[in-house]
Amino acid sequence: MASPLPIANAPLVCWNCHERTVGTHFCSSCGKVLQVPNNSDYFAMFEIPRKLWIEMGALEQKFLQLSWKLHPDNYVNATPEEREVSLKRSSELNDAYRTLRDPVGRVEYLLAIEGARKEGQTKQQAPPELLEEVFELNESLDELREARESGGDTASLKQRLHSAGKNFETKLGELDGELQNAAGQWDKALESNDPSQRDSAKAKLNDLLNRRSYIRNLVINVQKELL
Repeated sequence: MASPLPIANAPLVCWNCHERTVGTHFCSSCGKVLQVPNNSDYFAMFEIPRKLWIEMGALEQKFLQLSWKLHPDNYVNATPEEREVSLKRSSELNDAYRTLRDPVGRVEYLLAIEGARKEGQTKQQAPPELLEEVFELNESLDELREARESGGDTASLKQRLHSAGKNFETKLGELDGELQNAAGQWDKALESNDPSQRDSAKAKLNDLLNRRSYIRNLVINVQKELL
């Protein structure tokens, strides 16, 4: 599916004056704040294409400008309907900014709106190349829990678990690097307008997200046990 044009280029009908408008947030005829269209997405709210590389300074500047214009305090004397629209717009804008400024959240959101986010089986499986290391980590976790219950010495077990946790933290960092590279492949595929390249890039991103989720859960479990 080709990346859609920003909402600004899609004619809408204003709820207030009922005129067709090409505005993204405000009616080009009467100036009233527009309702959020059903086909809206976070990229379109900022009038940018569905690319994973975003210039953060420009995104923040756009967010601050729109936050000021859409803030409910500016509509205290407006009609109840316009106050409700501004409140919804402001909330949606905050959600969009929070998602797009986060590299991982941005990838997850893109795959979701592209219909490509697949989290696999209910129970996540360890990446095949990490089976042995995951098995050893789980053994260390079990031994530490048993030592706690029996009142045994946990110092050496904690040290071993700490080292294993650091190893998986390193792998998590490496995965973030791979995710960044795959994001670049998506952007190139989007520019080339090649459906097969886009599908391949989305599949790669989805696989990396699943791996990242699994390893991140391992790291969190280790950190909880070491508290």
